[in-house]
Amino acid sequence: MAVALHAPRVNNNDDIVQVIAFRVGVGDFVKQGDIVLDVETDKAIVEVAAENDGYVLKLMCEVDDKVAVGSILLWQGETADEPVPETPVAAAVAAGGNVRPTAKARALLKELGLDAGAVPASSERLSLADVEAYIAAHGIQRRDHTPAVTVSAQESLPDVPGQLVDLNAEERGMLITVSWHRDHAAATYLEVEYDPKDWEAHAAAYAAENKLMLSPLLPLLAYRYVQLVKASPRLNATVVNGKRFQYQPVNLGFTVQAGETLYLTVVRDADTLDTKPFIENLGEVQRHALQRKLSREETSGATIAFSSMARWNVSRHIPILPPYCSLMIAHAAPKGSGRAVLGASYDHRVLSGFDVARLLMELAKPPV
Repeated sequence: MAVALHAPRVNNNDDIVQVIAFRVGVGDFVKQGDIVLDVETDKAIVEVAAENDGYVLKLMCEVDDKVAVGSILLWQGETADEPVPETPVAAAVAAGGNVRPTAKARALLKELGLDAGAVPASSERLSLADVEAYIAAHGIQRRDHTPAVTVSAQESLPDVPGQLVDLNAEERGMLITVSWHRDHAAATYLEVEYDPKDWEAHAAAYAAENKLMLSPLLPLLAYRYVQLVKASPRLNATVVNGKRFQYQPVNLGFTVQAGETLYLTVVRDADTLDTKPFIENLGEVQRHALQRKLSREETSGATIAFSSMARWNVSRHIPILPPYCSLMIAHAAPKGSGRAVLGASYDHRVLSGFDVARLLMELAKPPV
């Protein structure tokens, strides 16, 4: 019997995802957990894994289609020639669509420069309430008595011979991150110097006690960071529609370099874990990144983040803030003097320099 793979809900506020790449074709055999396609939301690019073993029978959408969450992306079967049930294609909500906006909805769409086909309709007509719900969910601001929002003119090509090449999924994800950092966050950077010897001794003692072959310095630093944020919840927030959005869980984003690809892996509910389970969970998502087998939950939803460039002997770096993340720690290698730097990129709309300086000074000291 044929089984369907449905479009995932990546974020609570996103009712539509855009298909940006297929990893498989009709006739391919895939195993449960294999990555079959990539989808994009306003906040992230995620890989969609097969939920069952089986042959790909039919693709229900095409690259660049916008599909509703829950719609069927593809069918799988036990054999390559298994019949596929008659179902509507997943791209029924792609731009344009057949749903006509009301006059008021059309006026608001024009004011904001939005495509009606991108906004989910709750009935046979796209209503003003539908558009207002969409812009509220996506943080789009209305401005009274101002001209309609305009899209920047397309960039002209450089006056040098070359060609345009499509970005891959990871590159598109980086573009989204950098654009959010540039366009939304009031990004600022702060750092403190500290003596890393206490942390190195703490990590060595933990490794000896738990019979670890590799130094747990970075996981222990990251765990201390999570605990400090847990004790000061205002650090675990962002801004949406001019209001503070206070996260409930502390989901730690942790950068992992896998070959030429930089991933922001995520340990969810990190604040609920003790030291050992945290280190194990962090190690698992790092392994998944190196194997290119990260799940959706392991690549989205970071509320705070941590980046280290110590392995490349970098003594100072300023990270880019991930979307909807107001705080990212920058860990670096010690300088020639033996002193080291702990830095933080932060969103000044949410946090003050005092908030971040106090956190860094506490993070520079291992737990007693």
